[in-house]
Amino acid sequence: MAAKESQQSLNVLKERKPVAKRKEETNGLFSEDMLSKLKETKKELLKEEQKLEEEKESQRLFERKEREKNLSFAELLERHGDKGNKF
Repeated sequence: MAAKESQQSLNVLKERKPVAKRKEETNGLFSEDMLSKLKETKKELLKEEQKLEEEKESQRLFERKEREKNLSFAELLERHGDKGNKF
């Protein structure tokens, strides 16, 4: 009897029509609106990341210049050598 009931439930499931997909899910997993929002968010994150990298680079250059300002003349000669000519 259990086999008969399970067969009937399988038949009922087969007879059901598949639930219509949402209009939103026309392009794979996400809707067009969702994709555009995701792309916009990605662009914003990339801009922020680039800005942070530029700030780090400028900070690094600033710190380097500050360290060179604090070097003595002898340390500068040792680092860059005594080239002897101005040009």
